[in-house]
Amino acid sequence: MAKLFDSRLRPAVEFLPATVLTGLAGVLVTQPDSIAPLMPGVATATAGLFATAAAWRTVQGARVLAYRSRLRRLPRYVLHGDQIPWSTTRLFLGRGFRWDQRHSQRLVEARNPEARKYLEPGHIYRLVRALELKWEKQRLLRRLSKFTCADAWWNPVRPLPPVGGDAALHGVGLEDEEDAWLPLTERPGHTLVLGTTRVGKTRLAELLVAQDIRRGEVVIVVDPKGDLDLLRRMFAEATRAGKLDKLHIFHLGFPEISERYNPVGEFARITEVATRTTSPLPDEGNSAAFKEFAWRFTNVVAQALVGLGRKPDLKSLGRYVTHIEPLLVGYFKLWLDANGPEDWRQTVDRMVVDEDFPKRLPPALKSRDRYAAALVTFYKERNLYDPVCDGLKSTFEYDKTYFDKLTASLLPLIEKLTSGRVGELIAPDYDDTDDPRPILDWNKVIREGGIVYVGLDALSDPEVAHAVGNAMLADLTSVAGRLYKHGHAHGLPGDAGKRPIVNMHLDEFNEIVGEEFIPMVNKAGGAGIQVTAYTQTASDVEAGIGDRAKAGQIFGNFNNLVMLRVRNEETACLLTDQLPKVRVYTKVAESRTTDNNDPNSPVDFTSQNADRLTETEVEMLTPADLVSLPKGQAFALIEGGRLYKLRLPLAGDDPLLPKDMDEIACWTHERYGLAA
Repeated sequence: MAKLFDSRLRPAVEFLPATVLTGLAGVLVTQPDSIAPLMPGVATATAGLFATAAAWRTVQGARVLAYRSRLRRLPRYVLHGDQIPWSTTRLFLGRGFRWDQRHSQRLVEARNPEARKYLEPGHIYRLVRALELKWEKQRLLRRLSKFTCADAWWNPVRPLPPVGGDAALHGVGLEDEEDAWLPLTERPGHTLVLGTTRVGKTRLAELLVAQDIRRGEVVIVVDPKGDLDLLRRMFAEATRAGKLDKLHIFHLGFPEISERYNPVGEFARITEVATRTTSPLPDEGNSAAFKEFAWRFTNVVAQALVGLGRKPDLKSLGRYVTHIEPLLVGYFKLWLDANGPEDWRQTVDRMVVDEDFPKRLPPALKSRDRYAAALVTFYKERNLYDPVCDGLKSTFEYDKTYFDKLTASLLPLIEKLTSGRVGELIAPDYDDTDDPRPILDWNKVIREGGIVYVGLDALSDPEVAHAVGNAMLADLTSVAGRLYKHGHAHGLPGDAGKRPIVNMHLDEFNEIVGEEFIPMVNKAGGAGIQVTAYTQTASDVEAGIGDRAKAGQIFGNFNNLVMLRVRNEETACLLTDQLPKVRVYTKVAESRTTDNNDPNSPVDFTSQNADRLTETEVEMLTPADLVSLPKGQAFALIEGGRLYKLRLPLAGDDPLLPKDMDEIACWTHERYGLAA
């Protein structure tokens, strides 16, 4: 029976024999001559044995009370900034224990109505809680009167934060708690963190990012919300690691301190430019055809810009999609100089001044630029061919009204992205020498082992945040492809043949997820990119990607799963459905009474009392357990199906942590040489 049940949810009966033994030991010590007048030493030795037995029984009783107390309330767990553990071979996840059948058994016992009376708050618990409330009241008074903590010497107890949930989920294994680590060899399989709002996802991100920075690896954090606490933590860790000069900040909400970034400037294939630009456009129903037209026009413009030796950006794409003539003239001149007949300029000039030339043009071209129309006409009449020229020609020949309808969804998007100060960030002018802010380059970041924080300010403008974040993920996927193919050959750090490790942390990644994210989690592990993605529910990812099957494809590529409190049963089932069932045991009290009808028998009735033992197969965890998790606690399914129960540390003091955004702004102004 002892092996089947924990048997600690009961009265602490150990204190009764401990009290009796202590009393006997006291009598033997104080009156040895009365107890054993001939051999007082025997009384003293016996008192020592009784005292030892009393101490042992007291320890046993204290363990019972401590276990019951832990099921109600967990001890405080705080880590200051310089106390966060880190290793070159393992990743620290918090404190916890490996969950198995024993803990499921203890949880069943703790939730038994018969055992609840032992978990009700006792006198000591109520006293401590009263002191905590008093401390909170005094702290409020100190804030109102601007007193410091040193003035309040009479503060008796510092209260635990209100984390809610069921403390028993961690209390059943607190005695086995130790530092929980994930081997770094498991990280290329990527990690998914799920949890509802304000339950500790950002705190876990701070914990993991701090370790990645201290190991000296490349760290890229994409935060759609623009959480300043996470930015401050990265600033502090970069300072601690001596890598503040390698910290890059791109923040749409703070353009004055942000570096610039061209999401379509770097690519392995020219078609990536059009794909990144048009990816945010709707592609359902009739919108799919318009998206394809927009992609084609954008691709033509991008090819022409690259042919002219210019780097594409969103402003130039938007300009030339609506006004193709200057780009057409520039590219045609360049191509005809290299591949056309020697007299092409004279011929085109004669066509322009010819009064009958407009009559030869189709109606759609009569309102267009005359020199551009002459170039296209000359190109067609001489049967010349170039794929880029053909693309420009076909775009130019569209009726203007019809063309505007085809690009009706593309142009508003580009205008949103390139308007105001945000436009200066994501469509940088490479020739502007008056702007000292650097332009973010992923290849440079990886070569130098850099640290990048990306804040997309999604609360202010979710559409712009989604478009920029989506294009950035596509850009990083392209970088992963180059790393996979070339690695060290492109001057990247590491030994020959060894690719650099790039840790990507994507907070609220459902806000920026797109189809290009699938190959990243599917294949980028081989390129040294390790993705840690944070989101609230599985439905958020499905809504972001727009397809249930593709969402399942994304989830299937995360080998490590960390789940904090969730409010969605479907999300909880991502963890619980992967766990085996376990057998738990319950006791049922039985009482029987049987009457005796034999008048000649002296026995009137018989009674029987017994405990019946039942064995039941249950889920190791249920979705309801994940719904009732306290804040800052999680279950982690790692290392090929091993289940761990985790508790995250509270953030302690860190002298390197910037007080506010103004301190970071002063640093950026000094770094970039900007006026404060």
